[in-house]
Amino acid sequence: MTDHADLTQSFRYVLVRTSHPGNIGSAARAIRTMGFTRLELVAPAEFPSREADALAANAVHVLAEAGVHGALVDGLAGVTFALGLSARRRGVNLPELTPREGAAQALAAAARGEQVALVFGNERTGLENEELARCHAMVRIPSVEDYSSLNLAQAVQVMAYEQRLALLGDAPLPVPPEHDEPPADAAQMERFFEHLAQTLDDIDFHKGREPTTIMLRLRRLFQRAQPDERELRIVHGVLAEAQRMAMLARRDR
Repeated sequence: MTDHADLTQSFRYVLVRTSHPGNIGSAARAIRTMGFTRLELVAPAEFPSREADALAANAVHVLAEAGVHGALVDGLAGVTFALGLSARRRGVNLPELTPREGAAQALAAAARGEQVALVFGNERTGLENEELARCHAMVRIPSVEDYSSLNLAQAVQVMAYEQRLALLGDAPLPVPPEHDEPPADAAQMERFFEHLAQTLDDIDFHKGREPTTIMLRLRRLFQRAQPDERELRIVHGVLAEAQRMAMLARRDR
C-alpha cells in the first residue's frame, strides 16, 4: 500500500490570473512549509518578480520550478481530479466541500494514482464560472459571513495545511485498481467538451437558446463520471456520427 508521504508529488497548486506577485511568493512559501513543491501559474499579471522572490523566503526554488501557462487547461495538464477554491457560491452546480472534506477526497484520488490540482482564482474576482466548470468539486473555507474574503496566500495556506493533515493521517489508503484505466486528464476532457459543444450546434440542439447552462450541466455530468480514454473515444465516435448524419440531412434539404 502506498505511504501517505510518497504522494506529495501528486498534488499541484494552481494560481489563476494572480494580480499581485507578492501573493505568488507567499503561496510558494505556504505550500513549501506543508511539504508541497509544485506550483502552476496561469496568466499571472507579473512573473518572474523580485517581490515574489522576497516573499517566498527560502522557497524560491518552488518559484524557479513553477510552470507558467496562458490557459487553465494547460496548468491542469495530466490532472484527473481538480478542486476549485471559492469564497462565494456560484452559478456552477458543483459539489461543495469543506477544506477537510476536499483534502480527504484529494488524498483518495492521489492514492488511486491520479494527479490532483487545487485551483485558486484572482484576488479580487476569484475563479470565474468557466474556470470552476473545469473542476470536479468546489471548496469553501467556512469564514464568517460578514467578512469572508481571505488573502490568496492565506487560502492556499489553509488548504495546504488540511492536505498535510490528511497525508499525515492514520486512515488506510484505498488500494488502487489493478485493471481499470485511469480517468482522462483535463486536456482530453477539454477536447471532448469542445467536440460536444460543436456537435450540439451542428444538430441544432439548442434551437436558438443560450447554450451556457446546458454545457455547464453536461460538464458536471461528465466530470462526475470521470470517463477513461477508451470511453471518451467511444463518445467521440458517437458525436462524430451525429455530426455526419446532420451534415447529410442538411444536404438532402
